[in-house]
Amino acid sequence: MRGSATGKGLMAVMLAAIGSTGLGGCVTVNAPDKPIEINLNINITQEVVYRLDGEAKALIEQNRGIF
Repeated sequence: MRGSATGKGLMAVMLAAIGSTGLGGCVTVNAPDKPIEINLNINITQEVVYRLDGEAKALIEQNRGIF
């Protein structure tokens, strides 16, 4: 008796597996018709801070044509 009960259980599992394969969906991926557009609103600001030694500043002021 034990063998036939196991056989029925195995058969039920197999039928459930076969039956559930029909329920699986199909996934499709399609490219869009229009190009993908990404709008980035970026504001970049830069601040430059410099300090000059007194002697260097005087030298630059004396020779303005160099710079």
